[in-house]
Amino acid sequence: MMEALLTESDLIQRAAQGDSDAFGDLVQPHLALFHNGILRILGNSADAQDALQDALLSIHRDLPRFEGRSRFSSWGYKICMNAALMFRRSRVRIQDMERPEPLALGPFDAKGHHTETDHRPEWQVEAQAHDLVERGELRDCLMRALDELPDSQRIVFVLKDLEDWEMEDIARHLQLAPGTVRQRLHRARVLLQARLRDHVLGGRS
Repeated sequence: MMEALLTESDLIQRAAQGDSDAFGDLVQPHLALFHNGILRILGNSADAQDALQDALLSIHRDLPRFEGRSRFSSWGYKICMNAALMFRRSRVRIQDMERPEPLALGPFDAKGHHTETDHRPEWQVEAQAHDLVERGELRDCLMRALDELPDSQRIVFVLKDLEDWEMEDIARHLQLAPGTVRQRLHRARVLLQARLRDHVLGGRS
């Protein structure tokens, strides 16, 4: 009976001391969250499973250093994001399939938005991705559209608009110039917004 009354703090303490059953009980409620986050980065179920295993090993290893300054789920999720990025870098680099011709999109500010209104596309995304993923049909549409993005654009969009990473952190983790990150983010937003617009208009017709 007492085992059923264990709090998350109790499980963290026991798992940090090497209790494998406590670790299993600790991570089980968060596995779907962890897996889905990794899947959005890698875009491949098999790779996501492998990266999740790597992430769980890292969580188990680093658990004694968890200080409780954030929720366990948030702390573990960040480890999963890093594991997904490390897994991606360990693979043979996928050649960038983006079109080589420039889009003449204009200059960007530090947040990845245009600084010249003349260059703003008609349906520019306002980066409200967290709201979108809470709505059933729009969430499904967004996930399908994410799958259609080039790998390079999808990862930047997920890290910035879904995970709220800073531009500098994204550039550092992906080993890209900040300007490249901004351009890929903008292209991803334009394509996703077009998909969502088509979905909304199609639903009204």
